[in-house]
Amino acid sequence: MAGRDLPRIGPSERLSLNRMGSFDWDLESGTFELDEAGLAVFDLRPNEYDGRPESLVSRVPPEEGIRLDRAVAQAVESGRSSYGVYFQVRRRNGIRQWTHVRGRIMRDELGAPYRVVGIVRNATTELTEFTVVSPIEAGRRRLTTMVQGTTDALSKALTVDDVTDVLTGEGGLERFGADGLVLGLVEGGALRIVAQDGDSVLGLDALELDRLDDSMPLAEAVLTQQSRFVTSLRDLSHEFWRLRPYVRSMGFDAAAFLPLIAQARSIGGLALFYRGRSDFPSEDRNLCLGLAGIVAQSLQRAVLFDQEREFASGLQSSMLPRHLPVFAGAEIAVRYHAAWSGRDVGGDWYDVIALPRGRVGVVVGDVQGHDTHAAAIMGQLRIALRAYAGEGHSPATVLARASRFLAELDTERFATCTYAQIDLTSGGVRAVRAGHLGPLIRHTDGRIGWPNVRGGLPLGLATEFGQEEYPETRLDLVPGESFVLCTDGLVEESGRDITAGMEVLADTVRSGPDEAEKLVDHLADRLWERWERNDDVALLVLRRDPDPGTPQAPRTHQYIHQADPEGLAEARAVLRNALEAWGFGQLADDVELAAGELLGNVLLHTEGGAVLTLEVLPDPVRRIRLWVKDRSSAWPRRRTPGEAATSGRGLMLIDAVAAHWGVEPRGDGKAVWCEFDLPGADA
Repeated sequence: MAGRDLPRIGPSERLSLNRMGSFDWDLESGTFELDEAGLAVFDLRPNEYDGRPESLVSRVPPEEGIRLDRAVAQAVESGRSSYGVYFQVRRRNGIRQWTHVRGRIMRDELGAPYRVVGIVRNATTELTEFTVVSPIEAGRRRLTTMVQGTTDALSKALTVDDVTDVLTGEGGLERFGADGLVLGLVEGGALRIVAQDGDSVLGLDALELDRLDDSMPLAEAVLTQQSRFVTSLRDLSHEFWRLRPYVRSMGFDAAAFLPLIAQARSIGGLALFYRGRSDFPSEDRNLCLGLAGIVAQSLQRAVLFDQEREFASGLQSSMLPRHLPVFAGAEIAVRYHAAWSGRDVGGDWYDVIALPRGRVGVVVGDVQGHDTHAAAIMGQLRIALRAYAGEGHSPATVLARASRFLAELDTERFATCTYAQIDLTSGGVRAVRAGHLGPLIRHTDGRIGWPNVRGGLPLGLATEFGQEEYPETRLDLVPGESFVLCTDGLVEESGRDITAGMEVLADTVRSGPDEAEKLVDHLADRLWERWERNDDVALLVLRRDPDPGTPQAPRTHQYIHQADPEGLAEARAVLRNALEAWGFGQLADDVELAAGELLGNVLLHTEGGAVLTLEVLPDPVRRIRLWVKDRSSAWPRRRTPGEAATSGRGLMLIDAVAAHWGVEPRGDGKAVWCEFDLPGADA
């Protein structure tokens, strides 16, 4: 730099380089408040500013003020909620400084603007500040900065929608210095408009063509691969008659029609519209061409990504059930969420299988890996497991044979899954796990339970290690309860323990609606976006139809888990509330006592929980019946305890408070019942 006299940068200039100030503009009173940092950006001292926009005239050159006023007025009058403008400020030493302002327009209920708040900052690092930089160098810096900013914004765009969001989102038009934008994509010999931005271009469909020809300027640019810069749209409309109806309504003066070229092929076109522009200097043309090249590259990647996603999603969906069977006594709903990773799809799956004797088989699983090979194995494994289940085998046998099938395939992949057979008549569940998450059950009172379902090794590995044992766990699903299965993508979050995700899932199920379809939508709405997009999710919900009885013979059901210490107290509360609602509150004490004794016997002397049912029997005499069902085949025995005995009086108490009681076999267990007559009723 020897031999050149450069002006020194004073303290105020250094102060403003790193400053960002804020402003508050009251449109009704006309006051324009600037904080201390904002005054530094304009190189104003507090005593030089009186809170009126006119006080900034000394710092904003006339031509810059006109451009700034026009941009603000257009944003305010068009109904937009924000605006952003680059302009120059003349500092007190005569040096011009690039400045950027972004404002948010506040409007009342009728849409009338009343206030603008925003920021103003020194844009030196983005454009160029001092006049000692030559115009050529200033243009080069501005071009480099704008191109770099657009490249950074588009670097994370995966899909075509992502690209259009960048171009039409906040700051999109500013990158081009334009007032309107239209983006077209070549598809099957036609030009389809995929994005529009700017007040006057919304709804502009004249540039879209069913057949790509030179009847419109954007299509011409795409066909010839030649950019066209126009300073008079009115003159251009004489050449392209289809454009005439739109020229007056748009209110634009100039336009740039740019082909989007990738690998020597036109993939689309970009039209930029301007107001108050009379020329396109070489600097601006280079900027437009550079940005168009970046958009073309991003759009090409996005189109390829969308095509790969469509292919992978099609392959994956073809491996899953197209329709779910309908069952009397239950509602089943499923959702599938595909990962966002191009052709790399996962092997998650679900299935619903109709079984003999009113039973239904449900399965959710996950094949190792995220590629088309995993999807192909998933399809084969799903069909094999469905076949084994349809042959009538037990759940343990179904998984053992499925493991052997996977081990015999020419693959090193393994798979995890949970399979359950549910009897929709009795509510009995036989569940098995192969290295997968167990089921979640939502009870009728809103409680959430994760039953302890014993598990075995993942499918394929179990056969490899000679351990094909899959112990069955017996559960009960009472009417109105929901049985939830999912893959780990729903509960896993990067950097967090899986138990945290399971707690979030449980809370979300607890707060969700009762119906299966509404519940899966509730889970999808709240959990899909919570977790990352790099894993597939399969979700299945089966809900037994509620069994409230009839108005003359109401009924209620509840499951009491053996490991739930609060289950007995909650069961008593449910019984009392039901009896009071039915008008039999006078029997609540006796029914609670009997229920406590029967449930205590189950929880103490069996290995599982109990199903509690309370119902009104209308004929021949209206009375209350209490059922307690368990999976033990041992029947209760009435004893004659001594005076010092601490147990053995349960059936004696029931005999004392109930009118009748008895025991009946139910499946692989039993049901103990007792009846209570209403006071004054004929026996």
